[in-house]
Amino acid sequence: MPEVLDQTALKQQAAEAAVAEVRDGMVLGLGTGSTAALAVAILGARVKAGLRIVGIPTSERTAEQALALGIPLASFAEHTSIDLTIDGADEVHTGTLDLIKGLGGALLREKIVAAASRRMTVIVDESKLVPTLGGVRLPVEIAAFGWQATLAHLHDAGADVLVRQGADGALFHTDGGNLIADCAFAAIADPAALHSRLKAIVGVVETGLFVGMATRVIAGTQAGPRILEL
Repeated sequence: MPEVLDQTALKQQAAEAAVAEVRDGMVLGLGTGSTAALAVAILGARVKAGLRIVGIPTSERTAEQALALGIPLASFAEHTSIDLTIDGADEVHTGTLDLIKGLGGALLREKIVAAASRRMTVIVDESKLVPTLGGVRLPVEIAAFGWQATLAHLHDAGADVLVRQGADGALFHTDGGNLIADCAFAAIADPAALHSRLKAIVGVVETGLFVGMATRVIAGTQAGPRILEL
């Protein structure tokens, strides 16, 4: 009987397939989250073996990991365009490759990096592939000032809203000093329209809907990596 791979093994499978596409001289966007961390670890091993790249991290947490592994880092001051970003996702729409991201709390920086990238490869385990977005809460980054009013507006927009807290019970703050409102909606039939509606709310900094940004998805499955492209 074939071995049944657990979720971590499926993530590792996807991460290995994505990092195999990296070539010398690339400027890479380095994602945030458990799956992206696996890719950064594999990149670190390749850098140690001689791969020449430079990374632009999407969070302080990723920057710390990359530096510890010897991965050279840069900023947008040196590189305004990124060859390839490798990042994870909380949900992937199998038909459009639209995403929900932000569980790791870095969605604003992740979206800035994705928008500056020529290509974005998303790595997930197969459980993240869905026919319709909305099975998980949608993270929305909001300004800390007046957050209670912003939450009320999100509620009026149809969301069941929870402001994110850390393990200590205090409000979670992003690297940029913002808060995260985790919003539950019914099935999201039109992600682009919902994104526009939420961005129009004063106090909303960015949403975790990544529409039209992923160019390739690699999903770890029991049968091997599954590639989705448009």
